[in-house]
Amino acid sequence: MLPSRIGGQPLRLAASRPHPGHRPSSLAFNPARRPAAGGSRSVSSSSSSSSANPSSGAKTKIPARLPGMNEDDTDVERYLRENHQRLFENNKKWAAERLKQDPDFFTNLAAGQSPEYLWIGCSDSRIPAEQITGLQAGEAFVHRNIANMVISTDLNVMSVINYAVRHLKVKHVVVCGHYGCGGVKAAMTPKDMGLLNPWLRNIRDVYRIYEKELDAITDEHKRYNRLVELNVIEQCRNIVKTADVQHSFEENRYPIVHGWVFNFEDGSITDLNIDMKQMLGGIQKIYNLTE
Repeated sequence: MLPSRIGGQPLRLAASRPHPGHRPSSLAFNPARRPAAGGSRSVSSSSSSSSANPSSGAKTKIPARLPGMNEDDTDVERYLRENHQRLFENNKKWAAERLKQDPDFFTNLAAGQSPEYLWIGCSDSRIPAEQITGLQAGEAFVHRNIANMVISTDLNVMSVINYAVRHLKVKHVVVCGHYGCGGVKAAMTPKDMGLLNPWLRNIRDVYRIYEKELDAITDEHKRYNRLVELNVIEQCRNIVKTADVQHSFEENRYPIVHGWVFNFEDGSITDLNIDMKQMLGGIQKIYNLTE
């Protein structure tokens, strides 16, 4: 026999009739929705029969097909494995070609690096630094991030500059942006970008500095391209502000800082003709770190 009271309180059974006006809670227990063993939900007989019988009108999920896959191929995992494996095949071909051209190529490569260039570019996958400039392995020390930024609080890019200038003794530092940059476009959009906000704010600051010039450009596409160029110029200025570059330039007259912009439409590189001496003289009143 069930007890009628627990802890001095009357026991109300779940099966008791609700009082008038009672509305069941959304959290009320529903036996029909209880998960089956193993964590999977039970499927009603009607849904099971409809999925088993195509004529019932139920939609059958078609596996996704990635670009490059054959129309009748639905094995995405196999395709990705094979697509990944081709990189190793390409590597073997590349290594064999290098040895054919120069038997000492990898011996010299393993001996160390002494690049002439530090390349700071955008992470955009369409701009491979070596391919668009004709540089070979060992000729460029490369750093890439969203919108080719040089931010003083970014220890990554600051460490790259330090190592390239003080230890590798690079002779040129190139900041290469590109027209159609998504990071610059996002910075032109007055919208909350979440995690990207702190990064994009540095580009928005460039817009603020050149606001009058940019707002005077009525064509939105041309204004966009001009902000790409101005952003490159400001990142060059940020490089010139660093102690590593200032000390090296005072002692050795290098590295020389360059600002470039890549154009997807014709593959050309535009030199913004940064005058490093003039730029250095313009910032030394406030940013001189050589004394």
